[in-house]
Amino acid sequence: MNIKTLKMLLAIDIGNSNIVFGIHDSEKWVHEWRILTVPDKTADEYEVIFRSLLTNTVDYVEKVDRIVVSSVVPQLLRAFTEMLDSLFTVKPLIVGPEIYPMLPLKVLNPYEIGTDLIANSMAAYKRFGSLCTVVDFGTALTLTTISDEGEILGVSIAPGLKTAIKSLTGNTAQLPSVHLTPPPSVLGENTVHALQSGVVLGYSGLVDHLIDLLRNELGNSPEVIATGGLANVLAPISRYIRVVDQQLTLEGLRLISDCVTV
Repeated sequence: MNIKTLKMLLAIDIGNSNIVFGIHDSEKWVHEWRILTVPDKTADEYEVIFRSLLTNTVDYVEKVDRIVVSSVVPQLLRAFTEMLDSLFTVKPLIVGPEIYPMLPLKVLNPYEIGTDLIANSMAAYKRFGSLCTVVDFGTALTLTTISDEGEILGVSIAPGLKTAIKSLTGNTAQLPSVHLTPPPSVLGENTVHALQSGVVLGYSGLVDHLIDLLRNELGNSPEVIATGGLANVLAPISRYIRVVDQQLTLEGLRLISDCVTV
């Protein structure tokens, strides 16, 4: 199929640390980018970045006919709305509580749950169609659980691994910055391995313990899927994480876009 005839979706996930955006051609994700989140950047500055990336190999600016945006950084929504209005002729769909009634999910506290978690829940429930938990290793570590009927039952939130390690090393003179990977032993024989033991192995235990509590409270075992930058590090040492999908949030945004007409 000629790329000119394909319908192109631009999905944008504005997170606290990174902005991830990708192009979907009605069949697959054909390109994905990740840039740092800078809340003080203007619409003009983001337009320069997006125009450069979206026209580098293929002129996706001319191909996009749908746009969907999730943001957990409220101050960036205005800049992005202005930027997208300048770059594209299509109106973006901004994910928020007003569209949740159109989704095949039941959201109990629509003004409290992050739009990224809504997207994660959409993609996970589409994949499993039954009780499931999404573990998102982002700036915050979140576990979102969805029922057999598609109801978001609740969320657990903790500081993310990078947030924890930055807080620790940034406020402790003798502790170095550390590559987050499992150490050779829980018994750290040097500072780096000691930090890896406490943070990487400790967070793996935290996730597994929360899932243990979920299983006990629900009387059932949810399917567990992970996403986020460190999912590939934690999944192999978790007792419960069986699936890792780094495009889960973008895929959820695509599904949301399919459900809602702007």
